[in-house]
Amino acid sequence: MPQSLTKVYVHLVFSTKYRQRLIDDTIKPELFAYLGGNCQANECHPVRIGGYDDHVHILCILSKKITLMKLLEEIKKCSSKWIKTKSDRYRNFYWQDGYGAFSVNPAQIDVVTRYIENQVEHHRKRDFKSEFRAFLQKYKVEFDERYVWD
Repeated sequence: MPQSLTKVYVHLVFSTKYRQRLIDDTIKPELFAYLGGNCQANECHPVRIGGYDDHVHILCILSKKITLMKLLEEIKKCSSKWIKTKSDRYRNFYWQDGYGAFSVNPAQIDVVTRYIENQVEHHRKRDFKSEFRAFLQKYKVEFDERYVWD
């Protein structure tokens, strides 16, 4: 086959360092737009971006030209530098070292999109740690609790 054809939907999840509640309503829209632009700059089409006070969710189509690890490195590095320029409040802003990345069945795109859109409602009942553990269990990711959080 002379062409390389792909369409891999991926749901990315990562938090602020120590899950600090730094993603407030004044920065959320601009941060989510920035993250989307960064995905696009890496040829990864953003489908939906959202999150809560201490973490973000990105649903995107992974480009065949970049590895997942490189995409996360670029997104986190660039957005961390950018947010620090927005206000003194964010001068000590950092993302956690790790991340979660989960494949999404194309038939479930609407479900994941709604999930991301409803983060405020969702987090009235569950904190980020519980949410992330549930993802790890759903996707049968083996993990050691001692190394999941920073």
